[in-house]
Amino acid sequence: MITSIAFTVYPVSNMERARAFYEHVLGLHVSYHYQDVWVEYDLGGATFAITTTETGHTPGAKGAIVAFEVSDFEAFAHKMKERAVSFVTEPFDTPVCRMAVIEDQDGNHITIHKRKS
Repeated sequence: MITSIAFTVYPVSNMERARAFYEHVLGLHVSYHYQDVWVEYDLGGATFAITTTETGHTPGAKGAIVAFEVSDFEAFAHKMKERAVSFVTEPFDTPVCRMAVIEDQDGNHITIHKRKS
């Protein structure tokens, strides 16, 4: 029986560059790393990871994406624009949320998301 998602992982081509983006631009905090080829970030009961190990996946491959819930959507989106992060989809509203899609230097898409009350 499946009880939860253990982790979501993105392949990256350059760990130093990827860590700079995820930690210094997005503000994630490392919870675990293994020999600078696998880095994990724990977020609200879930784990997001990046890796340079050969997992059969190509950095920047289009497919599944991660969505990060943010506490203040407008402030976070503004900060990303100030930091020259590439927006794939500009901020927009749906009936249940406000969101946008940004990308890292490998072209991996990241949804920033805020549920409406």
